[in-house]
This record gives sequence, C-alpha cells and structure tokens, in this order.
Amino acid sequence: QVQLVESGGGLVQPGGSLRLSCAASGFTFSTYAMSWYRQAPGKERDLVARITGAGVFTNYADSVKGRFTISRDNAKNTVYLQMNSLKPEDTAVYYCNGRLRINDYWGQGTQVTVSS
Repeated sequence: QVQLVESGGGLVQPGGSLRLSCAASGFTFSTYAMSWYRQAPGKERDLVARITGAGVFTNYADSVKGRFTISRDNAKNTVYLQMNSLKPEDTAVYYCNGRLRINDYWGQGTQVTVSS
C-alpha cells in the first residue's frame, strides 16, 4: 500500500522557517522523482520544488528560489522541504508527490500558515 505522510507544517511568523518532511512507503522510493506542491484557498495546486530520484537535479518555482530547499534521504525514504524567510503569501496546504511514468502518488497535505 502506497503512503506519503507529510509532517512539519504549522503557524510561523513572517521571516521564520519551517522544515516539512514526507515519509514514503509502498514503492521504490529512490526511483521516483519527488515534489512538493502547494494550494492556497481558491487557487490551483502549484509546483513548489522537485528533486530527481538520485537527488542530483532540483528545480524550483520562481517565487521560492533562494528561500526553499528540497532534499531527500533515500535510506530513510523521506523527502524534505526547508523553507526559510517565509512570507504570508507562502500560506497554503503543502502536498508531497511521487511520480514515475504513469504512477502518481499524493500525500494528504500539511497546512503552513505564515502570519504575525
């Protein structure tokens, strides 16, 4: 059974930091590209960051470049999103995604709220 379980969300003040984690099970984690998406109320779900299976290549949305870092630990079947210098516009539900060819897996999401 495939599972992606996000954790680490919460309430943080502008300028603060959070680290999201996504623990994966039920598939060969190291062969999947892993991504973080986010969805704000009333908006579409957008890609935040992606990392290839071996962790060699990453790409980011322009809005988070220089502030967010995606990484993975294939020994722990976990992908991370380090979020620094958070802004109110980063407020959203953050989703973990794993993708390989036609296989497309999603977590349940974790809420991140940036507010003073």
